[in-house]
Amino acid sequence: VATILSAQSTDKRVNLTTPALFARYRTAMDYAQADRGELEQLIRPTGFYRNKANALMGLGRELVERFDGEVPHTMAELVTLPGIGRKTANVVLGNAFGIPGITVDTHFGRLVRRWRWTAATDPVKVEHAVGELIERREWTLLSHRVIFHGRRVCHARKPACGVCVLARDCPSYGTGPTDPLVAAELVRGPETEHLLALAGL
Repeated sequence: VATILSAQSTDKRVNLTTPALFARYRTAMDYAQADRGELEQLIRPTGFYRNKANALMGLGRELVERFDGEVPHTMAELVTLPGIGRKTANVVLGNAFGIPGITVDTHFGRLVRRWRWTAATDPVKVEHAVGELIERREWTLLSHRVIFHGRRVCHARKPACGVCVLARDCPSYGTGPTDPLVAAELVRGPETEHLLALAGL
């Protein structure tokens, strides 16, 4: 549910929305039988709430009708569900079932291209290229770490190269400011102090 809500939204907004949503809708059947207006109001802050309500209600119906209300644990089954593509399926498999998967979002794709692990832009091709380089058991944790780094340090427009702990090994070092004091201002998120300490600031 949270991964569907996260499309074109921020984790912060999703995390503010889910407590009330999960208190009201606890099972697949709850989503299948949801009052559309009520559901839309609850998820409105995440954006694209009409499409997301359709996906959540359809997901609930499919889970009830095809999987006895349980979330399936294979890629092949997950991607047949409304609102579930490979990215979401890999998140679910890795985090709910401990089945390694590579989650290719915009951050992951951008960083692995900057690191020259692949030139591919298609998420499936990126997933396969990185899967050839990294041991399978590391895929889920790698995804979390790369996405975290992309959100906090290695931004799309102005990466904080001067405070990046990977700078020494990064073929794209210098894409953003290399002066540590300038780069420090670009680091985002609640972990900023810790990240800057790792960089020696």
